[in-house]
Amino acid sequence: MNEGKPGTPGASEGPDGDFELARPNGTGSPGTGPDGDYELRRPLDAAAAPPSTDGTPGAGAAAGPGRLGGTPGAEPTPAGPDAGTAIGGSRPADTGAEHITGVETVEHGAPAAPAPGAEPPASGHSGPAPAPGAEAPASGPTHPAPAPAHGAHVPAQPRPLHDPDPYSTPPYGEPGPWAPAPPVQHPAATPAHGVAVGAPEAVSAAPVAQEAPAADPWARYDPWAAPAAAPLQQADPVEEDVKRRRGRRRRTLIGGALIIALVSGVTGGVVGVQLERSGGIGAVELPQAGVEAPDRDPDSVAGIAAQALPSVVTLHVSGGGRAGTGTGFVLDDRGHILTNDHVVEPAGENGDITVTFHSGDTAEATVVGRDSGYDLAVVRVKGVRGLTPLPLGNSDNVQVGDPVVAIGAPFDLAGTVTSGIISARERPITAGGEKGDGSDVSYVDALQTDAPINPGNSGGPLLDGKGRVIGINSAIRSADGGLDPEGGQSGSIGLGFAIPINQGKRVAEELIETGEATHPVIGITLDMEYSGDGARVAAEGGDGGPPVSTGGPGAKAGIRPGDVITEVDGRPVRSGEELIVKTRAHRPGDRLELTLERDGEERTVSLVLGSSGGG
Repeated sequence: MNEGKPGTPGASEGPDGDFELARPNGTGSPGTGPDGDYELRRPLDAAAAPPSTDGTPGAGAAAGPGRLGGTPGAEPTPAGPDAGTAIGGSRPADTGAEHITGVETVEHGAPAAPAPGAEPPASGHSGPAPAPGAEAPASGPTHPAPAPAHGAHVPAQPRPLHDPDPYSTPPYGEPGPWAPAPPVQHPAATPAHGVAVGAPEAVSAAPVAQEAPAADPWARYDPWAAPAAAPLQQADPVEEDVKRRRGRRRRTLIGGALIIALVSGVTGGVVGVQLERSGGIGAVELPQAGVEAPDRDPDSVAGIAAQALPSVVTLHVSGGGRAGTGTGFVLDDRGHILTNDHVVEPAGENGDITVTFHSGDTAEATVVGRDSGYDLAVVRVKGVRGLTPLPLGNSDNVQVGDPVVAIGAPFDLAGTVTSGIISARERPITAGGEKGDGSDVSYVDALQTDAPINPGNSGGPLLDGKGRVIGINSAIRSADGGLDPEGGQSGSIGLGFAIPINQGKRVAEELIETGEATHPVIGITLDMEYSGDGARVAAEGGDGGPPVSTGGPGAKAGIRPGDVITEVDGRPVRSGEELIVKTRAHRPGDRLELTLERDGEERTVSLVLGSSGGG
């Protein structure tokens, strides 16, 4: 059934009610020819065109995209003032060329005119005309497709590349209910084969299609148009939680610290194991001060020792089946050396004395003079040059507490240096007495020091803070309470005694000059058994003579037997030994003031000391 659809010569109704156009056969007449040509089916448009009055297919059958339409042989007639020709214009039918516009393919010939009163098709392509009374699509000016000439061969319609879109998604229909499609890049248009490439305005001489009304937002939609450049916008920064950021930072720090600790521990362990196995990276080298100048402050112990040691010698004495070691020091450049009498005493008259200098050189020495009462002796070495004598000080200037330095050869250890202070002055001591007759007893008004002095130090110098000799080390207090020049071989207990250099100097000078030393005397005999306080004059003389020498200093001063001398120059005297010590501390010819008691009365006398030969 036609169902009110217009009929068309040479066309038959399809099974679905659509019209079928007969393909032209070889003769150019419509219908299906014997060569198996088939008819193309045309979909039925929603608004079919009404049939024409002359029996030909209506203008609404004008070809849409991919279809052939129009009346064969009809001249193209504009449908209205907005109608125009197809892009590219019409060409003569006898050229046989095909004009390609989009997917529309037609044979060039006379264009098919739309039916009178029909609305122009949509802009840009030809399509089915709307039914009478139907509203025309809101599109731009239409360009009716040219109809083929009468009897012209209609080419086969190409098969659509896709199924119809039921949702009419652009660009194939109206936009869907969702958001518009995003803009895409527009590819450059490629001209048809055989068409010259020219300026865009030279492509067609046809009138420019009118733009769609502004009411249709999709009138100008072009999916291939270049998107408009939109300014880039920076996304707002997301605020980070402060606590979370601090926690992450804390975790990072803790993790880093743990990694460092782990690496350090592993490294230390490896290094420690390696060091333990190999015994160290290299040879052990302990820190040490660099080389310094050997010079020291002259007033220091080191400076004093450095200055004095070249002038200190060690004496090795032997003779009469005995031997001993002592110390001495150089007095002058002629080879005189001062020492203790008990040091050279073993040599006797024919013994041997060897002197060893600090440099290690040795020389034989002979005794020049000796005095047992002062415990002093002078020896001399010959054939030795370049000796440096020690400077002599003044023992009267010494005060308790002054620093001192002792040099000697204790137990034959040459060049031993010790230091201390002056512990006391004018300490009366007696030493010796091994012979029993008192001829070897020495009386010394000594300087006491705590500088360590041991056997072997005897005869060595006791130096003050400037390196000057102020005493000759002579005796020490032994542990058993005895006072002995050799100290009983018990060692120092901090009680050492030295002969003042003032006394030693006078005796040394006398020994060098005469070989003997003189002793200052009062000319009296003392009662050594007296146990009272002071020194008592004996009732009888020791050699059978008078206890007060006739014409002597004591007799001249009026001293009598039995008198008790209690002071010398205003200083107390407690015993006969102490009176001897005080007297020998002076030179012969010195004046003394003595305080004595007689018959319970105290009186003071003055005298000039006499002289006696050395003993």
